[in-house]
Amino acid sequence: MKVLVAGASGAIGRTLVPQLLAAGHTVTGTTRREDRAASLREAGADAIVCDLLDASAARDAVAATTPDVVVDQLTSLPHEFDARKLDYGANDRIRRDGTANLIAAARDDGVKRYIVQSVAFLTRPQGPPVLDEDAPPWTDAPDPFKASVGVLVDNEQKVTGSDAFTGIVLRYGQFYGPGTYFASDGSIARQVRRRRFPVVGKGDGISSFVHVADAARATVAAVSGGSAGVYNITDDEPAAQRDWLPAYAAAIGAKKPFRIPKWVARVAAGPLASALGSDLRGASNARAKAEFAWAPVVASWREGFASYLDSDPELHH
Repeated sequence: MKVLVAGASGAIGRTLVPQLLAAGHTVTGTTRREDRAASLREAGADAIVCDLLDASAARDAVAATTPDVVVDQLTSLPHEFDARKLDYGANDRIRRDGTANLIAAARDDGVKRYIVQSVAFLTRPQGPPVLDEDAPPWTDAPDPFKASVGVLVDNEQKVTGSDAFTGIVLRYGQFYGPGTYFASDGSIARQVRRRRFPVVGKGDGISSFVHVADAARATVAAVSGGSAGVYNITDDEPAAQRDWLPAYAAAIGAKKPFRIPKWVARVAAGPLASALGSDLRGASNARAKAEFAWAPVVASWREGFASYLDSDPELHH
């Protein structure tokens, strides 16, 4: 099939494009930078340099490629993850306006399938420790995540509610692997080494991780088939912060993280950091495994942190 990957030079796009090509698809990727377009072409894909915040650029990109499937991986995340001063404004804008432009272009051009990126940690932190896709969204999350949740939920509804194409939402877990905040040279790794990423309170907040290569494999599966809907793309072991953070520190050769009271985290880093460390719920991947006949190559972050922070696990299994 002909696949248009929007945001093809991001952390998941760099892994996804080669996998799509290996699966036999014809791939075109969009990027805002010419140097990244060159990398896409070297990988064997076509590339379009454009800014999808421009509606006409989105229309032109879709019209030029006439794709069967659009894979929307549009992000503009801050280079540094710092809970004290997070600014998701640019990311929210590209996900809101860029995705709206791309959806309109896909609808007008007769695209058969539209896949959009979302996050598995947008559910309200209440109820059991691990939630499925039907759990309510965290629409009253602390700023700046509250605005991000609103954008993501709106995108999910637009995509799955469309009668113009099969709409699939992939809610990815916390990415680790090459090019991510958790890579050994990433922003979170630097903070953990400086002991500036503590366990909050009892460390009850639960995260669901996924290696970027496994996230890409799930996306390839969604390109080829599956019903419209929302799917969590995570590994098999949701983990409390008190468990995963010390293991991650050990994996990158850092000292054991400090533990601080929840109220200290709230004052020092804000309510979002406090909530992520102490209240967050994990995400079940059962629906995606059943629908796409997919399973993560790295079933647990335990193995992933120890062995694959900077590599593709498929190359070693």
